[in-house]
Amino acid sequence: MSELLKKYGYSPDKEAIDNALEIIAANAANIVSPEVLKDCLSAVDLTSLKTDDTPASIAAMVKKVNGFKAEFPDCPLPASICVYPNFASVVRENRCSEDVHVTVVAACFPSSQSYLEVKLRECELAVENGADEVDIVLSLSAFLSGDYEAAGNEIRAVRQTVDGAAAREGRKVTLKVILETGLLLRHELIAEASFLAMEAGADFIKTSTGKVSVNATPAAAYVMCECIRKFYEKTGRKVGFKPAGGISTSLDAVCYYSIVSAILGREWLCKDLFRLGVSRLANTLLSDIRQSTVNYY
Repeated sequence: MSELLKKYGYSPDKEAIDNALEIIAANAANIVSPEVLKDCLSAVDLTSLKTDDTPASIAAMVKKVNGFKAEFPDCPLPASICVYPNFASVVRENRCSEDVHVTVVAACFPSSQSYLEVKLRECELAVENGADEVDIVLSLSAFLSGDYEAAGNEIRAVRQTVDGAAAREGRKVTLKVILETGLLLRHELIAEASFLAMEAGADFIKTSTGKVSVNATPAAAYVMCECIRKFYEKTGRKVGFKPAGGISTSLDAVCYYSIVSAILGREWLCKDLFRLGVSRLANTLLSDIRQSTVNYY
């Protein structure tokens, strides 16, 4: 067992995880209700990360969010709008409610393959231009080479840069660290990456970029949530969880909702501690809430 896993007294039990996930999957359909689907909708980071995004297309998406309550007064707004960092100011300047946060992917997303100075400056510019939340990718170049110190120090440097830029404006910014769990082929690696990111200052740990062949999986989510619980028990600090990539049905969303509920408890089922990173799920949730096809977003 690695030093990180020993420190938190955690060793992933694959058989126990598989058995727990079978129970959760079998029960998911039984807990689907308008209330649970609305909880999931309120956790959505409404996302557009396309090569052909433009200021006009992002402004149009924000306009949709601004008009949402007029069309669906009984449904919650998304937690945030997630875009590339150069569109942070577009979201900030066009949104009507500050309750909908400006989220950006930064630090050379999705590969995290560049100079640290470039990553830090991109994060700083994103905050200066209105980002409330910054999602970065763990440096897999360092992590998979076994250089955990370098991988952790990079997150700490981003944390310091983001906090400094936010402090100059008298506010705070949330930092999410993407582990890219589809490239971490053992539960133990997912656990080590989770603890490393949380120790380095992550406010959330996130499964995936959505840009590789394997994205969010229930098994990865289960391990990450167990790590969050162990970290909380040892430090008293609550870290959020965000599955992202490949979540396309309401049952998918409810599965992750159920994993969080089972391991971390209902206190984690709020947008401060639970998010869903999606580009297509919002309309599906709305359709299932209304029991008719909705193509609003």
